[in-house]
Amino acid sequence: MRTERVRLFDASAPLVLASGERLTEVDVAYETYGELTPERDNAVMICHALTGDAHAAGWHPGDRRPGWWDTLIGPGKPLDTDRFFVVCANLLGGCQGTTGPASTDPATGQPYGLDFPLLQIADFVTVHRALLEHLRIPRLLGLVGGSLGGMQVLEWTLRHPEQVENAVIVAASSRLSAQNIGFSAVGREAIMRDPDFHDGQYSAAGATPATGLSIARMLAHITYLSEEAMATKFGRRIQDPEQTGPGFGVDFAVESYLRHQGDTFLTRFDALSYLYLTRAMDWFEPFSEHDPADVAAAGTRVLVVSFDSDWRFSTEHSRAIVRRLEAARVPVAFREISSPWGHDSFLLEVEPYHATVRAFLDRALDRSVPG
Repeated sequence: MRTERVRLFDASAPLVLASGERLTEVDVAYETYGELTPERDNAVMICHALTGDAHAAGWHPGDRRPGWWDTLIGPGKPLDTDRFFVVCANLLGGCQGTTGPASTDPATGQPYGLDFPLLQIADFVTVHRALLEHLRIPRLLGLVGGSLGGMQVLEWTLRHPEQVENAVIVAASSRLSAQNIGFSAVGREAIMRDPDFHDGQYSAAGATPATGLSIARMLAHITYLSEEAMATKFGRRIQDPEQTGPGFGVDFAVESYLRHQGDTFLTRFDALSYLYLTRAMDWFEPFSEHDPADVAAAGTRVLVVSFDSDWRFSTEHSRAIVRRLEAARVPVAFREISSPWGHDSFLLEVEPYHATVRAFLDRALDRSVPG
């Protein structure tokens, strides 16, 4: 298994964004797992969350850990690669093999920086649909995503329901709250106020806004865990038992954990991608643009999953999606899963969650088999 890379748009056929702006070169990084049937009817597309990438499952040489959704994807797992052909691609703007603001602008030979056009979640869908065309997959048996990935699934299902037989939306939202926008705003401010940001041209300056990006990650990571998870993992445990009193360093275990999360993030993510992707999430409001009745007419079936301890995208966000779909008579199933791990639950091996996804996708596959 390895990450593939393909150029899907070029000067002769540029990518036209939802804003009307154009990109004359777009490369996409992707991975596939399992075998596509001769009928090409067992494909499942995975849409990744904010800091994800194309490497969703399995191990690459030298990996210290498997792909980010390895708990869900693989032989015998809910997304059984002995039965499904699974595709995962780094999204537009992700800068982990796919074109984004850290990529080279062919017009200047320099990194785009803040000259890269602002993106919408619809643009992620446009690029991934082009990848499916490249792979000669006309229709998806399944489309699955969590968090920002779930938002992509919702956009795709509303915009192109004829291409999606079954959609799985996990721990997502159709409209960010002011609180959610506020969290992202603070993260972006930390990055842009870093002295090494250099108006987005930090790469050309030989710098990186490491302090700002690590703080953004630390703040975001707090929102991914529930209070119960924090208490279970850390409580008020002192990091150094020999410490004799308070200071302004790393006194508590939770501080050490957050600092580690911020530091390791620097080795695998780009600060500009953080700006662009979080801003695309802020403006997402698909039900204002698309009629869910089209989903009902296409016969697309939808599963919506939330977690009771997720306060970043609470169950009410999921219920709002379900209400809009049910009102249009879309065949939709909903389940709130009990889990102590907050928003991060969608990445973990939570048995009732995995059983729900497995049952939904197994029924989808069984329905697709003639006779």
